[in-house]
Amino acid sequence: MNCRSTLPKLCLLLLCFTLTLEAQESVKGNLLPQKAPYDQPLKGWAPYTTAGKINQPYSMVFLYKSWKELEPQEGVYKFEQWEQTDWQHPNADGKHIIFRIYMDYPTKESGIPDWLLRKGVQTTPYKQHGGGITPNYNHPEMRKALAKFIAALGARYNTNPRVAFIQLGLLGHWGEWHTYPQPELFADNMTTKIVVDAYRKAFPDKMLMARYPRGYAAVPKWLGFHDDMFPADTQNGEDWAFLTKLKVSGQDKNWAIAPIGGEMEPFQAEKWMLHEYGVTLKNLLDGHFSWVGPYCPALVETDDSGFIGNSEELIRRMGYDFRILTYQHYKVVKKGDPLQLYLIGANHGVAPFYYRWPVQLALIDVDGNIVTTETDLDIRRWRPGEFRTLLTAPTQNIPPGLYRLAIGVIDPWTKKPRLQFSSKMELHKDGWQIFSGIEITN
Repeated sequence: MNCRSTLPKLCLLLLCFTLTLEAQESVKGNLLPQKAPYDQPLKGWAPYTTAGKINQPYSMVFLYKSWKELEPQEGVYKFEQWEQTDWQHPNADGKHIIFRIYMDYPTKESGIPDWLLRKGVQTTPYKQHGGGITPNYNHPEMRKALAKFIAALGARYNTNPRVAFIQLGLLGHWGEWHTYPQPELFADNMTTKIVVDAYRKAFPDKMLMARYPRGYAAVPKWLGFHDDMFPADTQNGEDWAFLTKLKVSGQDKNWAIAPIGGEMEPFQAEKWMLHEYGVTLKNLLDGHFSWVGPYCPALVETDDSGFIGNSEELIRRMGYDFRILTYQHYKVVKKGDPLQLYLIGANHGVAPFYYRWPVQLALIDVDGNIVTTETDLDIRRWRPGEFRTLLTAPTQNIPPGLYRLAIGVIDPWTKKPRLQFSSKMELHKDGWQIFSGIEITN
């Protein structure tokens, strides 16, 4: 919990607990800062898998796919084949997935399903951006098919713990929700509403992101966004700049509950990580970015210390960065009584952690055996700034004995501790970060 945003009685509960701890024998410790790994989950770089060598640590990859490839025949979906190929690329091994489905990708083969064209959906060829084909997004058959396809996507991926974030895609060039310089070819408000509503219905448990607050995407306060010309167009003084458009639509505070990310201006990493790095850092902080990709500095092979150092700083600053400053708990806990751990710390990042991953305590005995117990902590509440948190966990299944107490944030995909706190703590081989000793008695 965050005392700044919770009811006073909850803060009073924390105060009463600390006073009780002072009255009884307790363990209290102060922790020094320590840099967390650069491949923390659900933040940092999210590169292409197929753009060559990836030269920096990363925890996510970005995948494009055409609708035509995923539904070559109406109602026949090739999701498993996609997972067996693109998801299994060596560069995707052990990484979470961000994906976007498209119909129109300039210079590439059309991604519009043939069966949809046979239903009478018209198309308009264009020459800009290298050429491509734009469908009639407002055709009745197109609208019905979009809703049905998105529902099928959700049935497959809403509960898939490997999927990190999903971009709405489907509409516009590259699935970026524009048809510049022919705006008249873009979807109308009815079609964008169908798409946004269909995604929300199909993916109630996933974070969704749009390119622009365009059409009905300018309405939801739960929607995340991605800036695919970061930082060149993030806040460049123009009325169409990314953050300017979010502010005008009233969605500049959406970052508090949904992620902001996006692609660095393609092939300009050296410019933005060296000569214009100050602009890059400011835009990342102002925009509350959690990740950057698929084009990103990790695709640049360099031994330039400035480039590498700035990359490391940018990764640390984006997204969350949880640091525990002090901890306190009872030295002895009777089996069956709640195990309570009081933490004071801070989120030094610019964004929350967006999913309620389980936070568990591990009790490690002298032989290295581990017993785990789940806490009641909702880690999403740790927004930027200080936090004071009382974690409570059951002890009914913990055998009496002497233990070392440790904490872990569990990745639902791997079922193991994944996120690490940027505090100097002993790290167990299985990923648990250790506080101190504790005894469980009968």
